[in-house]
Amino acid sequence: MNRLYSSLFILSMIWGMSFLFIKLLVGELGPWGVVFWRCLFGAMTLGFMMIIFQKRELKKTYKKKLPWFSLFLVALFNNAIPFAFIAMSELKISSSLASVINATTPIWTVVIGSVFFLVRVSIRQWLGIALGFLGVLTLLNLDVKGLLTENFIGAGTMLAATFCYGLGAQLARRRLKEISIMIVSFTTLLISTFISLVVMISTKEPLNMSSISSVETILSLIGLGVFGSGFAYLLYYYMVKEGSAEFASLVTYIVPITAMLWGYLLLGETISTYMIVGLLFVFAGVYMSSLTVKKKNIVSTTEVAKN
Repeated sequence: MNRLYSSLFILSMIWGMSFLFIKLLVGELGPWGVVFWRCLFGAMTLGFMMIIFQKRELKKTYKKKLPWFSLFLVALFNNAIPFAFIAMSELKISSSLASVINATTPIWTVVIGSVFFLVRVSIRQWLGIALGFLGVLTLLNLDVKGLLTENFIGAGTMLAATFCYGLGAQLARRRLKEISIMIVSFTTLLISTFISLVVMISTKEPLNMSSISSVETILSLIGLGVFGSGFAYLLYYYMVKEGSAEFASLVTYIVPITAMLWGYLLLGETISTYMIVGLLFVFAGVYMSSLTVKKKNIVSTTEVAKN
C-alpha cells in the first residue's frame, strides 16, 4: 500500500501540471494536435526506456500473442478520445474547472464497473467518493449552480472524457492484467499516436510543424508527453494492476490540488482557506474509498502465507 500511495501522489503531481500544459498547447496545435504530439512523445519515451532497460521483456513479448483488440480499445478509451475531449474542453473552460470535472472519474469508474463488469461496490466506497468530490468543490469554492452556468460545451466534453477514463480503466484491469505495465503503456500510446494522426488527416486539422518550434511549446510537450503520458502511465497502470481500477482513478481527486499547487509555485497564486479545507475532505475520501483495496491485499497475503 505504501508503494500504491506513493504512486498516487507522484502521478497527481505530474497530471496536475498537465492541465496547464494542455491550456498552453491547444491554441497552437489544436485538440487532435495535442493528442498526437502528446502520445508520440510519450511512446518515444517508453520505447527508449524499454530498449535500454527491458530487453528481456521485449524478447518475451515478441514470442507472445498480444491481445491487440483489447489494446486498441484501451488506447481508444483511455488515451485518444479522452485526451481530445480534455483539449477541446480547455478551449472553452479554465484548466481549474477542467480538473474539477476530471474528479468525477472515480464515480464513472465505479458505476461502469458495477453496471457492466459486475463489480461489487460497498457503501463505504460510495461515501468515500462523495466525500472526495465534496472536497474538490470546496477546494475551488464552486457550487453546483456555478458549474452548470459555465460553458456547457466545455463542461460536457470534459465530462465525456471522464466517462472514457472510467471505461478504459475497467477494460485495462480485466483484459490486460497479464501483460507487463511497460508494454501496455507503450503499445496503447503508440496506437493512440496513429489514431490521432488518422483523425487529424480525416478532419483536415493541419500537422503544423512550425507551431512546435518555440522553446515554450517544446518544453510544454516534453512535460505533457514525456512525463504526463510516458512516465505517468507507467504509474497509472501499475496502480490499476496492483490495486484496482477504482483505486487508480482516485488520482483525479488529488489532481485539482496539485494543479493549484503548481499555480502557486509557478504563477504566484495564493493558497486559500478553501484549499486547506478541501484538501482534508479529499484525502479523507481517498482513504475511505481505498479501504477495500487494503482488505483485498491483506486477504491475498494471508492466502499466500497459508499455501
